[in-house]
Amino acid sequence: MKSSQKLLLPFLCLAAFGQQARPEFEVASIRPAPPSASGQVNVGVHIDEAQVRFTYLSLKDLIGMAYKVKHYQISGPDWMASDRFNISATMPAGAKREQMQEMVQALLADRFQMKMHRTSKEFPVFALVPAKSGLKLKELAPEQNTEAEEAAKKAVNIAVSGGRSGTTVNYGNGSYFAFGNNKFEAKKMTMANVAETLARFVDRPVVDMTELKGNYDFTLDFSAEDFQAMMIRSAVAAGVVLPPQALQYMEKASGDSPPNALATLGLKLDSRKAPIEVLVIDGAQKLPTEN
Repeated sequence: MKSSQKLLLPFLCLAAFGQQARPEFEVASIRPAPPSASGQVNVGVHIDEAQVRFTYLSLKDLIGMAYKVKHYQISGPDWMASDRFNISATMPAGAKREQMQEMVQALLADRFQMKMHRTSKEFPVFALVPAKSGLKLKELAPEQNTEAEEAAKKAVNIAVSGGRSGTTVNYGNGSYFAFGNNKFEAKKMTMANVAETLARFVDRPVVDMTELKGNYDFTLDFSAEDFQAMMIRSAVAAGVVLPPQALQYMEKASGDSPPNALATLGLKLDSRKAPIEVLVIDGAQKLPTEN
């Protein structure tokens, strides 16, 4: 008996050594965000080597960030998109920013008691692809940055502000888009970001299939009717509850100007079907446990 225990001991030690604790924030404060004033919304994400701050994010936003999925890949109750939270967390000493996602996953499991499972579902999607006429965008020249500038670029600073007249999303380092005055203006945007952004304003997911890796500046012009319909669709996707009259407005818009605007850039949205992974939220508390 003793000899068998001696034989098993090294393997038990190796197994215990291999079970590393999941990374967690050293301290994390989660508070319900106060209601936005006068229809204005200000959302923020800041991540560096020491601190993480999320302002006015929904649980759906946090899940998307933690698991690198889009809103349409998350299945759960409506409040997950409408209830908003402010989070301030401290990274543990020696932690790498790449571990932040796992830390947010742990935070959701611990404080929201979130449980989920994965499945796959076939979605109608739009594939963002080059048009047959050829690409009419010019890739921006790569920037030559100093070591200090490169280090500063590694920090994540995303600021979102919006209201009835439009929305602006600033990704930092000169990259942003502004959606207002019947147009979409983009600066230093990747095609992956463009696809993700377009998905806010159309009726299905948008998948980047352009194979373009650079940054681009461009402007898309829309009709007033289509612009208003896109604003309404974006609000619905963000979890805003709108009156039936507003939802009916989307049906009145022609929807012609978005594809026509993309055509001026040599791009198009191709209707397809694709299997996409979905996170099904089996349970989550509306109010997180105490800080």
